[in-house]
Amino acid sequence: MTAKTQLPIPEHFDHKKVSEVWRVPYQKRAAEAKNWALKHSVQPAFRDKNRICLLIIDAQNTFCLPEFELFVGGRSGSGAVDDNLRLCEFIYRNLNAITTIAPTMDTHTAMQIFHPIFWIDEAGEHPLPAATSITLEDVQKGIWKVNPAVAHSIADGNYSALQKHALHYVQKLSDDGKYPLTIWPYHSMLGGIGHALVSAVEEAIFFHSIARNSQALFEIKGGNPLTENYSVLRPEVLDGPDGNSIAQKNAPFIDKLLDFDAVIIAGQAKSHCVAWTIDDLLNEILARDPNLAKKVYLLEDCTSPVVVPGVVDFTEQADAAYQRFAAAGMNVVKSTQLILGD
Repeated sequence: MTAKTQLPIPEHFDHKKVSEVWRVPYQKRAAEAKNWALKHSVQPAFRDKNRICLLIIDAQNTFCLPEFELFVGGRSGSGAVDDNLRLCEFIYRNLNAITTIAPTMDTHTAMQIFHPIFWIDEAGEHPLPAATSITLEDVQKGIWKVNPAVAHSIADGNYSALQKHALHYVQKLSDDGKYPLTIWPYHSMLGGIGHALVSAVEEAIFFHSIARNSQALFEIKGGNPLTENYSVLRPEVLDGPDGNSIAQKNAPFIDKLLDFDAVIIAGQAKSHCVAWTIDDLLNEILARDPNLAKKVYLLEDCTSPVVVPGVVDFTEQADAAYQRFAAAGMNVVKSTQLILGD
């Protein structure tokens, strides 16, 4: 990318509010964005010769704010908050070069295979979230089994079919070398505050949309009750025990991303949804043209791994994944170093 003059940070941006929930004043920001575009000669996005997409993965309250369900603190303890501060500044400074922003939204309801209500033990107790992984052996031995009560909501009352799927599911995860099924706290609940984008990030995306006349490409993921969906590009398991399709990879969105001249990736969490999205994108690239990896840029200072002090630390796994992505030709950069241009 050739050098292009970076813009100043707009006066409305308050770095102290990145860790808070608040209402974006849309009409006021829209007027300011129009004036900003005129003042700094920001052209409509359709005129871009070099089309750049900023893919923001799951920058939602549920992952990014300390008081919410799955705050990604990293080893620093303030990871996602610091990441989003840098991400907002990156958007504003490069507003004139980013063609499209594509935010993904992790989206869940109560009865899903990775939530506590889906499973019970012999005593009828649900697994403890964030502290329970359900393995193939657990299901085979009956240590954990599907909660019969959920079958009425998600399997038309067919409990045996749902139990059969559960066994197939953990078997498939094991066969594919994926993480064991993790039981997560209820999070990213559709309609809830946790599902919403972090206010400061939402504001930056909205400001970009108005200033550049560029519709944000929102991508929803995670609503299928029968599979996890860390990556926005495909669920963890695509078929059921009888070989029937239960989900499919997100081919239209993959094609959209690879149609851009450059794709920049940030978001949460580095060790899970971000890494697995990049991994799926890399697999698509390797199948089409390995040289396409060169147009992917990973903002390493705008993402953090899952770390629960004294319980689990995925930092090394996340770093190893990024090293593998770099070896494949992707660009691992800091947001302050990447200068976008035509």
